[in-house]
Amino acid sequence: MPKTEDVTLSGILALLVQQNKLSAGVASKAMREAEARKKPLVTHLLEKQLITPYCMAMVCAHEYGLSIVDLNAINISPEIQALVPLETLRKMNLLPLFNIANALFVGVADPHYLENMGDLRFATEMVPEAVLVEYDKLQNILYGSSKGDAVTSGMSISSETEAQDLVVETYDLEQKEEESNDHGVDVTHFVNELLSHAISKGVSDIHIEPYEKILRVRYRIDGILQVVSMPPKGIARKLTSRIKVMSRLNSSERRIPQDGRIHFQVGDDKYVDFRVNTLPTLYGEKIVMRILDSNTAALGIENLGFDEKQHHDLMAAIAKPDGMVLVTGPTGSGKTVTLYACLNILNTSEKNISTAEDPAEIQVPGINQVNVNEKVGLTFAATLRAFLRQDPDIIMVGEIRDLETAEISVKAAQTGHLVLSTLHTNSAPETLTRLVNMGVPPFNIASSVHLIIAQRLARRLCKSCKQVVDIPADTLIQLGFTEDQLDGLVIYEPKGCSDCSRGYKGRVGIYQVMPISETMSKIVMEGGNAIQLAEQAEKEKINNLRQSAIDKVRQGITSLAELERVTKD
Repeated sequence: MPKTEDVTLSGILALLVQQNKLSAGVASKAMREAEARKKPLVTHLLEKQLITPYCMAMVCAHEYGLSIVDLNAINISPEIQALVPLETLRKMNLLPLFNIANALFVGVADPHYLENMGDLRFATEMVPEAVLVEYDKLQNILYGSSKGDAVTSGMSISSETEAQDLVVETYDLEQKEEESNDHGVDVTHFVNELLSHAISKGVSDIHIEPYEKILRVRYRIDGILQVVSMPPKGIARKLTSRIKVMSRLNSSERRIPQDGRIHFQVGDDKYVDFRVNTLPTLYGEKIVMRILDSNTAALGIENLGFDEKQHHDLMAAIAKPDGMVLVTGPTGSGKTVTLYACLNILNTSEKNISTAEDPAEIQVPGINQVNVNEKVGLTFAATLRAFLRQDPDIIMVGEIRDLETAEISVKAAQTGHLVLSTLHTNSAPETLTRLVNMGVPPFNIASSVHLIIAQRLARRLCKSCKQVVDIPADTLIQLGFTEDQLDGLVIYEPKGCSDCSRGYKGRVGIYQVMPISETMSKIVMEGGNAIQLAEQAEKEKINNLRQSAIDKVRQGITSLAELERVTKD
């Protein structure tokens, strides 16, 4: 970071110095003056006119991963104006702009005031989504041309929000005036910057969604979708065509879904793959791009969030030469990453490893990966049969969807192969009864399944800004904490800073790791149900998902809100 005298610059100031917007000396002085005035740093810089409002909005958008809205380009409806009194908005330094579904888009010029978003949510009973606006335009609306005069004339009023006039961009999705036919947007540059920005922010998916009057771009960050851009609706067709060309799809075909892949260059020698899917909707084609990061295959088991006992049980199961290890959970719960973390350990020159997936998202040298294709008859079952003629040691099946696949997987596990796979169930005990319900004989299940992992993904609290919160003991007991766990317990909640996304940074696994004991096998063979298996797991001191999530809260890794979100079922 830039440094001057005895003051180390970070965050916004460091970025401004790096971009030559401020000198290191001026930045250090501004930081001291802001502290002396007890003013938020961004507001101080703007009030002292050390940087232009637009430049500050761009820098803040870069640092905080937010979108920019031009207040001159939108009309604020009377209904939105009536949500919160003007005096309250002045105290909060926030401005409600428009709403989509139950999301209320709120303009803020200084990210310091994002801490008031909770109060705004309480006042409006809507979910606030922050976007950045220019300081001078916000002040003009809140205070009028002369500060202190209460004016509503500062707001553009219309009976209906003209959403098609919205011009929202991520921090560096530049507009070129010469491309007037495309509403001033260079589509090629827009797409390249969108992909680069998503990679730098650790995004897992990009959603491009056309509606009647608006075009919306959202990122999925740490499992949560966030609006990042609302480009002009007029570029939707060209934007879709550009992405189709990059994905090697049929640009002229708009009636059916299509699947493709983008091999995108980030640096001189770095490439990132995107899996692309298009879907015809009422107002155009929706595009979802998933970022396929092969680095996740190199994640160690120890980095995923298993506790000591869970880690030991998993390593013991995959060390066996045969049997089944099943990972269960909803879509997006990290099952594939867990399986590939296991395969990465097992991937040696002495082992023949084959995987059947739909599709293979993580490419790993040394593993024979097959994309199933049901249109041509290459189903999971057909692929498994082929694997068994390929002298395999370890087989990974992307998902057990039907009885045929389940039976072949079980037979492979019983004949000297280690089989890893996934199922969609809510808990580890339910997985055994699910296999029975599919038609697999209980004896085969009991003799082949060695370990089941149920998992969820919770957002990690940002280490830089997480703050202590006081929660009544009665509330904690109701949430599942025991009396013994309350002694010396410190609970943290998200705050939000320049290093994170809304107080969270990254994700951690919440696991139920259940080795299949002899007693459990007996319950299965006797026709027992998931409740009986869960009770036996509790007797064997196996933590369920709720208990594992509570442990993560006790360790200060995640919040009570995440505990409720990921284990509410």
